[in-house]
Amino acid sequence: MTLPGMLCRVGEPSVDGVPPQTLLNVSRLASKRTSMHLPEASCRDTADVAPSALTKIVSVCVLAAILAAVYFLAASSPMKDDIAWLLYVARKWMGGRSLYLDLVEVNPPLIIWMSAIPALLAGWLDVSPQCVATLLFMAQSLGSAWWTASIVRQRSGVFSHQFPVFTAIAALLLVLPGADLGQREHLLVAGFLPYLAWSAAALDGRAIPRGSGIAAGVFAAIFCALKPLYAVGFIVCEGLLFLNGKCRLRLMSVAALVTLAIYGIAVVFLCPAYLSQAVPLALALYAATDVPLMTLLRDCGLLLAAELAAAALLVFRWRSMPHRSLMLVLVCFAVCSTLVCLADGKDWFYHRLPAIVSTALALLLWFVVDVRCFSGRLKPAGAIAFLALALLCGASIQHLQRQLQDVMAPKESAVGRLQDIIIKEQARTYIAFSEWIALGFPVVNNTGVTWASRFDSMWALKGEIWRANFDGSVGRTWPIARWVTHDFIAGCPDIAVVDTRETTNYIKILSSADPAFARAWTRYKPIAAFDGLIVFKRSKSGCIDVWVAAGEATSGLSR
Repeated sequence: MTLPGMLCRVGEPSVDGVPPQTLLNVSRLASKRTSMHLPEASCRDTADVAPSALTKIVSVCVLAAILAAVYFLAASSPMKDDIAWLLYVARKWMGGRSLYLDLVEVNPPLIIWMSAIPALLAGWLDVSPQCVATLLFMAQSLGSAWWTASIVRQRSGVFSHQFPVFTAIAALLLVLPGADLGQREHLLVAGFLPYLAWSAAALDGRAIPRGSGIAAGVFAAIFCALKPLYAVGFIVCEGLLFLNGKCRLRLMSVAALVTLAIYGIAVVFLCPAYLSQAVPLALALYAATDVPLMTLLRDCGLLLAAELAAAALLVFRWRSMPHRSLMLVLVCFAVCSTLVCLADGKDWFYHRLPAIVSTALALLLWFVVDVRCFSGRLKPAGAIAFLALALLCGASIQHLQRQLQDVMAPKESAVGRLQDIIIKEQARTYIAFSEWIALGFPVVNNTGVTWASRFDSMWALKGEIWRANFDGSVGRTWPIARWVTHDFIAGCPDIAVVDTRETTNYIKILSSADPAFARAWTRYKPIAAFDGLIVFKRSKSGCIDVWVAAGEATSGLSR
């Protein structure tokens, strides 16, 4: 059967007009004559079975344990570098600095605006921004999980009781990101879930309440705006509905489209530098951090295998599986998210989070329905779903290893040792010559030292070096080396860290780009070395070439 043919039968109780009981009788007769066994043809998940008191207690205990563990790990370990940088940018922006000019950032402005919320709350409450941000990230996941559980509750059967379903969704949203809790991709997939749940309901022919549908569309669009490429998720949902013959325009879809349009207009008028500076910069230099497609496919191997398993299981029991529309939407969203990840070209784990979460939810749905349909017995197909889910979750949890090490021995980590040196030397300004953002942030956040660069790391300098291999004009269009040297001389950092683990010799490149940097660097002497890092301290004689402080170094990216 073709995909359109399959889609046109989503939610239909019969097959090609033949009652299910007739099909069951035929399958039983055929099973006596052949070795084929098709008990799944009778699977229906419509009965509401009240969860036992033990189930409720277990759900509460599991959720409480996960919440406590996630918060403890997130609050006790160094803040994720990307999040620390965004909080720093948001604080500087609220202090009057210009986004994308004084502070170079290539992410859309919405994530900066959102990061201002925990920064403001932390200031008002006089608490750590890390604690506030962690609580807000967890609250977003919990809110989305509860909302999604309330939507799918209308399906009855395994979804009829909201709290166990809420616990399962919340557990995956909080555990699978590991140390990447709060990354844009994590917030995005949580924001999309209510929209996906209502899209599956529409596939089944159910009416979407006006208020909840509009809210789901707005909610999904807001978090989609964090990474606009994921607008493909809306296209997939609407495409499935179109192929199923449901071509009516829904308020939920209109609300999502209007929200994205309003955001686009706001960016044009409120933050034009994003379009004139950040986007061209990213297009010109960000590809330097891309990895080969085969490397990316290898890193995504387990995810791709899990998606293939979920899709195969869906096709295997397409005619008889309860809630197949929900699993179809989840699998399609996972596939599209994987394509976006591959298009990004980065091998960073958190880029795979939307695909990982939606695939895990699809596999969990299959497993629970399969066990329920067979009265608690585990069949081969259910075992495959469970194994794929376990491997996917296990691989995600492995990314907590470094976070656990930082919690157990905070002074042994590179971040912890750098912070101790900065505090001991009473440094007021600091810079790190590395592509690794964590050497700058959260070190700056935790010590209060001034960061002597407009960039969060040396990624842009690496991008200029990469592009110079085939574009001789990059030094004039994007003179990153000159900007870095000017910021260095103007900022006059007390402490500088050089990452020798990278193949790029930043000091040599910057010295060649600007003799003033070479003269300034002679004032720095190494004081410590560990984990491939060399820590330099500036002599007390002061900075040279201070003329740059009043000149180009404060002019941002303007050309």
